[in-house]
Amino acid sequence: MANPEPEIKQYTLSILVRNHAGVLSHVAGLFARRGYNIESITAGITERPDVTRITIVVTGDHKIMEQVLKQCQKLVDVINVSSLKYNESVTRELAIIAVTARPESRSSIIEIAGVFHAKVVDMAEDAIILEVVGNARHIDSIIQLLSPFGIETIARTGVVALAYRSRIPPIN
Repeated sequence: MANPEPEIKQYTLSILVRNHAGVLSHVAGLFARRGYNIESITAGITERPDVTRITIVVTGDHKIMEQVLKQCQKLVDVINVSSLKYNESVTRELAIIAVTARPESRSSIIEIAGVFHAKVVDMAEDAIILEVVGNARHIDSIIQLLSPFGIETIARTGVVALAYRSRIPPIN
């Protein structure tokens, strides 16, 4: 009997690192050297200026994710690594979407934006630029609904995430 195919899933990793120049490329380099595909990567200072939180979304099977977590924890500048479960964390992403907006479709676009709590940040004679914040599913849904009008371009920030009741552990 053949071994079943491993289940491929998307994982969100929260990595706390010592904040200094080059630390992001050092962490991302680990993924590149191992051939792991990063779907999204964001980084920013935490409530402590000496600590940066890197959020990485990566696709793979459970065995690969265990390897990634172990290898990340071995990096000198890494303070903590955790895989965030969807029901135990808050995830958000920002998207800026430029949509073709002819006079006859403008009100429909603005109505869709309202449903998704998107903000109109610029408007021209033939286009509207929207800003929308939400989880990836929320962003994907508004993009799908706006597509028939003609999306000119999209910029997405990538996922930022925080576990509920998250705290930075002491640095050794």
